[in-house]
Amino acid sequence: MKKLYALIVFLGLCINASLAQDSTALKIAALEKSFTYQHGTIKIGDGIATVTVPKGFKYLDSVQSLRVLTEIWGNPKSPNMTLGFILPEAQGVVAGGYVFNIQYDAIGYVKDDDAKDVDYDEMLTNLKTETVEENAERQKAGYEPITIVGWAAKPFYDADKHILHWAKEVKFGTDSLNTLNYNVRVLGRKGVLVLNAIATMNEIAPVKADVPHVLTMVAFTDGNKYTNFDSGIDKVAAWTIGGLVAGKILAKVGFFALAVKFWKLIALAFVAVGGAIKKFFTGKKNAAPLTPDEEEKEPVAAFESLGDDAEEKKEEDKPVV
Repeated sequence: MKKLYALIVFLGLCINASLAQDSTALKIAALEKSFTYQHGTIKIGDGIATVTVPKGFKYLDSVQSLRVLTEIWGNPKSPNMTLGFILPEAQGVVAGGYVFNIQYDAIGYVKDDDAKDVDYDEMLTNLKTETVEENAERQKAGYEPITIVGWAAKPFYDADKHILHWAKEVKFGTDSLNTLNYNVRVLGRKGVLVLNAIATMNEIAPVKADVPHVLTMVAFTDGNKYTNFDSGIDKVAAWTIGGLVAGKILAKVGFFALAVKFWKLIALAFVAVGGAIKKFFTGKKNAAPLTPDEEEKEPVAAFESLGDDAEEKKEEDKPVV
């Protein structure tokens, strides 16, 4: 009799797990459909640059991208966090894959005189040492320690197009899945366009394959280009090509750490119950146990709330007419 009872309980748990998987899959699919993507040429950054989206790719505007970064991936909100996402046409932002987040940093005109003189092997050694030394402070701030594994793509500067790109393989804490930190910098008259791939090392092949396309999509508008620099009135940046690569881009460790955890948790959500999903979306820890009704309602609210600001479009994200 006890064996029969145990079997009934086990079957019940299996059914509940299956229903939870189906429910989560439906909610994720509904969330993906709530996003509105754009194609063609779109002005960004108050017209300082444009994104030209070719066939096979799509653009998510800054308002929606900010919601993804903060409300879905759990990153703390910060100024100038995004000018939008570029991602493959066949991919969504919830169910995995990669996205390139676009930002603009008005640091001034970056001189590229040192581009051919940088020893990137020596730089990597120094970066590894500095990162280890900084881990104590990082952990005090509540973040996981970081290990720079190595170059995933060695730095390369295109002097004709004034575009710099490189990639690091980064490990957060004891995570078994390493983060791909792929960086693109498009140099301009008064600053740089910053494109960072948010991905794991599992996505390195498609990211590398798509980088040549991504490099052609984002450009400064006339008057803001690198060649428009006027030494009489424009500020020269304190940064150089080597400085951009060596810069403390990992200071905002929460951004990339949570990006990795995002994909892990999405995978786990398909074999988890509602309470675990709620913890993911709300970020609450040590909360009181949920009732069955709460477990069912809370994840739905988390998904549905993401569409509240769908109409809040900025003028800079509208296609160029």
